[in-house]
Amino acid sequence: MRREASGRALSDVALSPVRSGIGPAETLAAASWLLRATAAEGARFVPTPQTAHLVQKDVDAAIALMCAPEDDPAIPAFAALAKELGIWLLIGSLAVRIAERRAANRSFLFSPAGETVATYDKAHMFNVGLGQGETYRESDNYQAGDRLVMHDVDGVWLGLSICYDVRFAYLYRRLAQAGAEVLTVPAAFTRPTGKAHWDVLLRARAIETGSFVLAPAQGGLHADGRKTWGHSLIVGPWGETVAELDHDNPGLLLASLDLRKVAEARRRVPALQHDRTLTGPL
Repeated sequence: MRREASGRALSDVALSPVRSGIGPAETLAAASWLLRATAAEGARFVPTPQTAHLVQKDVDAAIALMCAPEDDPAIPAFAALAKELGIWLLIGSLAVRIAERRAANRSFLFSPAGETVATYDKAHMFNVGLGQGETYRESDNYQAGDRLVMHDVDGVWLGLSICYDVRFAYLYRRLAQAGAEVLTVPAAFTRPTGKAHWDVLLRARAIETGSFVLAPAQGGLHADGRKTWGHSLIVGPWGETVAELDHDNPGLLLASLDLRKVAEARRRVPALQHDRTLTGPL
């Protein structure tokens, strides 16, 4: 069922890019401080980056720190924080244990009442070889999600995704065709792929769907030695940069989204209505 675009404004959206450490407790403390500072600026909806509580490239060490969702202390802590601050809080993702040596990379959306109102499991696994010894095999330890997720946030339809998903345009097209007006891409991009592809991928997803794209990103040198790109970004439905952090450090990115621009972009270029089924030859 297609949800109708609201045409309302989603006021005071703030991206809250944390730099996760190798321990959930220390990262949660840092994230809580940044989220409180964000709420103090008047933010109503706050998304954080991917793996908002842990970045640990040692697989055994990471798995040892993961918990099942019902046992993960980060989930009630973030829920309580959303309630305390009276905000919609999207934790870009947490690595949660779903089986022995098996995890899900899962987004959690908390309402201002502190309720978990939606979750989304990352659908596309980051299995790449970037050269110079930088290789990732996410599917070795993570289970891919198999469903699209949208949710109403103050009357605005929000479509969820995570990091590597951004390379798969069909996911965002389906969300937008179902009525999503704002697309979230919490991320922890590598520096080589971030430098080459981050901006252009996010702008492409916004242009193709006529949507706002919110992309909070991990950035800088992490305690485990990994380096991520940062440069958190908010893109408008015409592909314009609404706000950006031009560095890799934790920070605050605040904007007010005029959802009338979504309707305008989709009216000017109604590409979402122009799908065709093509046949061979191949």
